Amino acid sequence: MFIRIVKMSFHEDKIPVFLEHFHTVKDQIRNYPGNNFLELYQDKNNPEIIFTYSVWNEESDLENYRHSDLFKEVWTYTKAFFNDKPQAWSVDKLVSLP
Repeated sequence: MFIRIVKMSFHEDKIPVFLEHFHTVKDQIRNYPGNNFLELYQDKNNPEIIFTYSVWNEESDLENYRHSDLFKEVWTYTKAFFNDKPQAWSVDKLVSLP
């Protein structure tokens, strides 16, 4: 299992546009080969900050997605709305409690 967390910071007036677009592509991302889970979070104190949390079978699955036409379209569209540089973390799950 491979977990990826991406922090993005948006111009406030662009958040609705981003969310609208995300809803049109979320199923394609979630159903991309090797993706097992996808969630989108918004910071409670700073709504300009949005995170994606995705779970992949292998790191290579994420890399395949990152080189896909789908990713190129999504990322090109999304990054136009950023007000700061995005950050990304690749993490291992150590503990999970149901």
